[in-house]
Amino acid sequence: MSPQYDAIIVGGGHNGLTCGAYLARAGVKVLVVERQPMVGGAAVTGEIAPGYRSSLASYYQGLLQPKVILDLELQKYGFEVIPAAPTVFALEGGRTFTLWDDPEKFAAEIAKFSNVDGAAYAGYRAHMLKIAPHMKQLLWEVPVDPASGKIRDLKRLAGFVWRFRKVGPQFYDIYNLLTMSAWDYLSRWFTSDEVKLVLGFFAGGGGANSSLKTPGSAYMLARGIVRDGGTAAGPAGFMKGGMGAISEAIRRSGEAHGMEVRTACPVERILVENGRAVGVRLEGGEEIRSKIVIANATARTTFTKLLDPAELPEEFNRDIRNIRCESTVFRVNLALSALPEAPVFGQTNPQGSIVPQMTVAPNVAYMERAWHQAQGGEIAEAPFLIVKVPSMVDPTLAPEGHHIMNVFGGHAPYTLARGDWDSRREELWGRVLAVLKTQFPDIESRILHRQIMTPLDLERIFDLPNGHVHHGEISADQMFFRRPSPQFADYRSPVDRLYQASASVHPGGGVTGVPGHNAAKVILEDRRKWS
Repeated sequence: MSPQYDAIIVGGGHNGLTCGAYLARAGVKVLVVERQPMVGGAAVTGEIAPGYRSSLASYYQGLLQPKVILDLELQKYGFEVIPAAPTVFALEGGRTFTLWDDPEKFAAEIAKFSNVDGAAYAGYRAHMLKIAPHMKQLLWEVPVDPASGKIRDLKRLAGFVWRFRKVGPQFYDIYNLLTMSAWDYLSRWFTSDEVKLVLGFFAGGGGANSSLKTPGSAYMLARGIVRDGGTAAGPAGFMKGGMGAISEAIRRSGEAHGMEVRTACPVERILVENGRAVGVRLEGGEEIRSKIVIANATARTTFTKLLDPAELPEEFNRDIRNIRCESTVFRVNLALSALPEAPVFGQTNPQGSIVPQMTVAPNVAYMERAWHQAQGGEIAEAPFLIVKVPSMVDPTLAPEGHHIMNVFGGHAPYTLARGDWDSRREELWGRVLAVLKTQFPDIESRILHRQIMTPLDLERIFDLPNGHVHHGEISADQMFFRRPSPQFADYRSPVDRLYQASASVHPGGGVTGVPGHNAAKVILEDRRKWS
């Protein structure tokens, strides 16, 4: 049977759509097949109740790379970011910390807790800005295989070394980011626990199964330096219409150049003949043939469910089985009849009311305790909470005067020491509500509808392995040329003409678009081999 398409992409997450949109612009005939009734993967907007639209999983546009936005002309297709007031932390004793964008205001905020640390901030910021160009460059690199010994790979390795020849002393700083804990890294500049908590928060609150004191967690400090907010692509902020607007804009961009998309179209099997991917079989039996197949599904789903493991090298199968992906985070979406009172956060607002972006993490011990409880298989007694109210800046999400509140929190383990998530979901909600009430005393009376997603729900709904938002830990042993497996981290796979384009490959999770971009680059480099 002759191919019906040049490329079939299995999964319509934002990376799969990004890959497809780039390929379509290069004249490749692309079909995206998505199991859900809407595209986007975890970057989706949906109704949590009639008239109440919410970002369901990912909740804030802070990482989508300007190159992707501008290359794909997403602003022509509905991509619109709404800037919002900065995040405010609720700390111990009713104190707050505002994450100002302006460096001088940020340093002044630090000085409220420590004059010494306030003075040290300029040096820390200068240090991170020296690292930033190299970290940004690394995003776009196709991982090399330093161990293959093949001439092609040795040439690529030499090219990689040459491109980074100017890294200089920053090499050691990047090494430290990959190996040190955020706590130890920040302690080289700062003395205040509060300052280290705020600056290092995403090491324990960014979706990884780690804490501020976990070795290797310093890597998350780079989160704030890998995206330039001063380009024509615009700043970070809330997506108008929710995070699904990103996915829809990418879809429309691709469709404008011929990309086809089929939703509610689950794939049962990636078809392989004579060691080569030749198409897909859908649930229901329909077969669609193509010259290449691109997996936007997770590595675990792709190589353990959509392929017969017997078609893959055993060492590779072992690597996929052993990907560390134990999640400890959850999501809650609330429909509110009105904004709740917020006496602590109101201190930072001239109106004395709630602000759009808030984080509840009173102190370092609170964060560490929550993580350690999860490591023992228990739901944290008092979880940290990232709280967003996007309807404050985007009233299209809820009826007039009503609001949407998004909560991302942790720690709550995918693998429970006792019971199961279907019987303990309400217990999790009870603990979340108790923490919310410490900051929003009347919130319970404002809640009209609620959606609670445990790590198990994140796996069931979004196919996130063990509920892990990054498809697996982003750590030194699971990044770059080891993600998802040595020898197959270059967006290719052990199956000829089967490529990878999900967060399971470099540079990992977050709504960046980079895995999709990089996969398209490799596929187009191979075009003479498959076209």
